[in-house]
Amino acid sequence: MKRRAVFLDRDGTLVYPRHYPSHPEELCLYEHIGPGLRRLQKAGFRLVVITNQAGIARGYFTEDDLRLMHEYLSDELARLGVRLDGIYYCPHHPDGVVPELAFRCRCRKPAPGMLLAAAADLDIDLARSWLVGDILNDVEAGKRAGCRSILVDLGTEAYPTRRLRCPDFVARDTAHALRIIGTVEHLGLSADLTYRPPTWETVQASGVSALAVSGGRRDGGSV
Repeated sequence: MKRRAVFLDRDGTLVYPRHYPSHPEELCLYEHIGPGLRRLQKAGFRLVVITNQAGIARGYFTEDDLRLMHEYLSDELARLGVRLDGIYYCPHHPDGVVPELAFRCRCRKPAPGMLLAAAADLDIDLARSWLVGDILNDVEAGKRAGCRSILVDLGTEAYPTRRLRCPDFVARDTAHALRIIGTVEHLGLSADLTYRPPTWETVQASGVSALAVSGGRRDGGSV
């Protein structure tokens, strides 16, 4: 049987957001995420990082630099008893200065290419998997791959007006997102499944026509 997975965005989801980090020590894990990640890992979920890294195309750092950063990230997670099953990154950007990377690709989120590649490599059942990210491009990538999605609220994302960008749940932080998965997957947890960003509640209350957040329903989506 194919395995379930939790796909995790990196910057803003696993580590504190930073503008184009290029050195290992700039990747600072959020506090309190270790127990949730260990719980999901113990329950049989693969843990896979899915990250856009346009800094490579823009010439801010190299793929070798990124490899060192990800070795550091894996080591830091290992200190928490967490093992990553894979790290997938997109080095492309159409406005890049590195010619061979300056094009519109099929892997940069919101495209689902990295999730599809991970699913093929790691024998993952996308329909039984989750995507956790801090922007709506993450949500859309998850939806297009067929996963359920959780938006980690950093206060940056406007109310979604397209169903493909509506998360199944919204979390106050990454630890809350991991508890939501544990609750929905019946792992003996209880988490608030109704949280919405305060600004979204204001939009809904004003009567502006917009699509509601999925609230746990599967909207799906295809590539």
